[in-house]
Amino acid sequence: MNIKSFEEMEVWQLSRVLVAKIYLLTSGNGFSKDYALKDQMRRCAVSVMSNIAEGFERHTNKEFVSFLFIAKGSCGEFRSQLYVALDCGYVAEGEFKESYELCNKISKSISGFIKYLSQRK
Repeated sequence: MNIKSFEEMEVWQLSRVLVAKIYLLTSGNGFSKDYALKDQMRRCAVSVMSNIAEGFERHTNKEFVSFLFIAKGSCGEFRSQLYVALDCGYVAEGEFKESYELCNKISKSISGFIKYLSQRK
């Protein structure tokens, strides 16, 4: 694999889509009164994207894997917060499913990347 920048990575590109989607989603009326949840969901999504980029820029597999684990953890936290948004009626079932599936796809992609990098010397 010869990736020259984190922007080339599909998992980073998907996480960028997630951030844009969540910023749009949390701009809706339901979130206007729940600033804490809105802020936390946005920060989690941005954390996924940012940790992938930061880990890549460290230029060592060991550090990159560490940052990927952080990004994966942020995916899990984000999915959990999506349930809160759904249960509070801030997002519709379809919006929930779409965001959940995208985040789950990112999480699985990160897992595969961690496995790949961990096997390399």
